[in-house]
Amino acid sequence: RRQRALLWAVLLAAWGVAWGQLRYSVPEEMPKGSFVGDVAKDLGLQLPALSDHSVRVVSEGRAQHFALHVKTGHLVTAERIDREQLCESVQRCVLRCELIVEGEMKFYEIEVEITDINDNAPSFRETDKELRVSEMTAPGSRFPLREAQDPDSGRNSLQSYELSGDEHFSLAVQAGPGGDQRPELVLTKALDREETALHELVLRASDGGDPALTGTARIRVTVVDANDNAPVFSQSEYTVRVPEDVPVDSVLVTVTATDADEGLNGHVKYSFHKISDRASELFHLDFESGKITVKDNLDFEKISSHELEVQAHDGGELFDTAKVIITVIDVNDNVPEISVRSALSEISEDAPSGTVVALLHVQDRDSGVNGEVRCSLDGNVPFQLRSSQGSYYSVVTARELDREQVSEYNVTVRAADGGSPALQSSAVLSLRVLDVNDNAPVFAQERYSARVAENNAAGALVLTVLARDADWGQNARVRYRLWEGRVRGAPLSSYKFDMDAERGTITLTEPLDFEDTKGYVLLVEARDGGGLVAHCEVEVEVLDVNDNPPEV
Repeated sequence: RRQRALLWAVLLAAWGVAWGQLRYSVPEEMPKGSFVGDVAKDLGLQLPALSDHSVRVVSEGRAQHFALHVKTGHLVTAERIDREQLCESVQRCVLRCELIVEGEMKFYEIEVEITDINDNAPSFRETDKELRVSEMTAPGSRFPLREAQDPDSGRNSLQSYELSGDEHFSLAVQAGPGGDQRPELVLTKALDREETALHELVLRASDGGDPALTGTARIRVTVVDANDNAPVFSQSEYTVRVPEDVPVDSVLVTVTATDADEGLNGHVKYSFHKISDRASELFHLDFESGKITVKDNLDFEKISSHELEVQAHDGGELFDTAKVIITVIDVNDNVPEISVRSALSEISEDAPSGTVVALLHVQDRDSGVNGEVRCSLDGNVPFQLRSSQGSYYSVVTARELDREQVSEYNVTVRAADGGSPALQSSAVLSLRVLDVNDNAPVFAQERYSARVAENNAAGALVLTVLARDADWGQNARVRYRLWEGRVRGAPLSSYKFDMDAERGTITLTEPLDFEDTKGYVLLVEARDGGGLVAHCEVEVEVLDVNDNPPEV
């Protein structure tokens, strides 16, 4: 039956795209990999671009319910989804996720409604109910019965009850304040213990599925002698407000009922008459004292209010019912969560101001002031935060960067909530600054001078010049050369000065002659790997040696 229901429910409808948001619907319990929606078509994305731009799907919370099929552009289920497990007591079950396009620094919100299938039959918490009814009970008396539970929704939820087994009893169904059906056992014919001391009945609950699923409970009615006073609660409704961090085993409230009878007929015991599955895991009722205590940690973010019904019954099974409303108060017990949806690892130092380097999502599961989050950046860094749509923030450059001053940044993003004291968390973004050729070489001296004796041999060192470049890598590699010039009308190269392009050394290629030329002015050029240049002058003075005899 469950497979037939799944096959019948494989009708998916895209709700459209509005303001960057996609909406789809899919039945629960679909196999992993089932089609949810054509994201690529609905957003107008080209299929080859999906893998090129590192497109991925991020779900709220830790569980990832959906995934993106990169080859087809389809949003598919990442696991089998149980609507009743994810959306307990919620009429419309909607799961949210985001489609992150990292290369374009874009995101799209996606809502997927999980529709119900009839995969749960109605069930009774008590499959065997024991009732003790006085034989003096007047026809028309009513006895509330425990309701059946069906976690499905709509027509697949609980729809009807029917009773079988005895002419002394019939079934009435009352509508509760929330529209729920409350079965009651009605005494239609006077009882006679001497004639029949035990009546056995069967209560059947049915849902509206096709085919309908049912659950049953057996009711055993024992006829006892008269008990003419029922217990009476001190108040019809008990209300209590407790913080969500109340310790386990704490007493929340004590319900009290009194019975005017004596002995066993006046001995009152307490029990839960109506309670949800989750509330039964959180609260304990002492059947003798009426104390309601906490047996597990409360969580405002999951359920903020619990409504219970407590029944007081005496030894003759007469009873009274009271309502208990427990309101959970939020405390600041959740730190803000920072998720780095997309981030750069390196950026060019000439990137314009306003360049996006990271996309962050910040949330706090608390409510009110405790859930209000403020974000900031630590230290004096050339970046700033910009608030984007919803809970998203962008980290952008506040000005142009300079690699020669700072070559790497560790940017700390801090999020603090509005609680007292405030809770905070942080995330660190590591960003390396890439070099551009924005610095020309700089000579250690604008003008160099050297004194060289004439007749020095070829290869003799004249002097060494030095230029430095603040850039990095190839942009900082400096090479030297002599600019062509003229001395006494002759090309400088004819004087055979030579320069080492890597080391910056100037040497002689032949001996100099003081009697011919007493000095030279050379122009040296330094060029980096990006084409930026610098110049300096080198003055070479030729020293005379006694290499000429007197002439008569």
